[in-house]
Amino acid sequence: MTITSLIIDDEKLARQRLKNLVLEIPEIEILDFCSTGKDAIEKINSLEPALIFLDIKLKDMNGFEILEKISTEKKPLVIFVSAYDEFALKAFDFFAFDYLLKPFKDDRFFKAINNVITHFKHDEINNFENKLDNLLSYVKDDNRKPSLPNHSIEKLAIKLGNKVSFLEMKEIKYIIASGYYAEIYTNEKKHLLRESLTHLTQRLDPNLFIRIHRSTIININSISELIHSNYGEIDLKTTDNKLFRISKSYKKEFQNLMGI
Repeated sequence: MTITSLIIDDEKLARQRLKNLVLEIPEIEILDFCSTGKDAIEKINSLEPALIFLDIKLKDMNGFEILEKISTEKKPLVIFVSAYDEFALKAFDFFAFDYLLKPFKDDRFFKAINNVITHFKHDEINNFENKLDNLLSYVKDDNRKPSLPNHSIEKLAIKLGNKVSFLEMKEIKYIIASGYYAEIYTNEKKHLLRESLTHLTQRLDPNLFIRIHRSTIININSISELIHSNYGEIDLKTTDNKLFRISKSYKKEFQNLMGI
């Protein structure tokens, strides 16, 4: 038995990790990868994968919009992959076959895949297609449509060992990318969170936080001054006297937000 699959995620590292995990499963074949919703719709319709790993929120559309627009007769099995926690997923898990909450552990992935393989062995696809139709009807109903999280959380969950602490967003001064982790700085200490800055940006209040570099997010309340160089570059100094360079790709957005 071979289960064809498609990996849909706008982050390269996320796609690579899923690829590495799937390659350990002999029953599953990867047909292709997608980083945008438009590409995902085209490839689902043309390749007709039996299984898709679907990020809930891509840069150009969300996962539900993708599912609404696919036209292939045989619908794929869907495993949602998301950085959003349970307050969003509770609205979805009744309909989805499964979901992987980033950052997920390998054993959580393999548990989901074991369920997929069992599902195909028992030929329950028709039941899932009915389930997917129910999901799409649910999403199209504006009165019941589950909203994706949009900068509404006030606390950030930080897991350390067997404990989870909750950090007030307003206490964060800046966030710096460090490999697979985000270093989150407050006045008291540094916290480590295994999450990308791209997904963190989607969870942060855009009126309070701004990305100034591919590796840096700043709380605007922690800015003390800006320093202009002779070459059109801007450095930002924080209230604790740290200097950060504002990259050219984020310069215009920063200036618009700060009104300069």
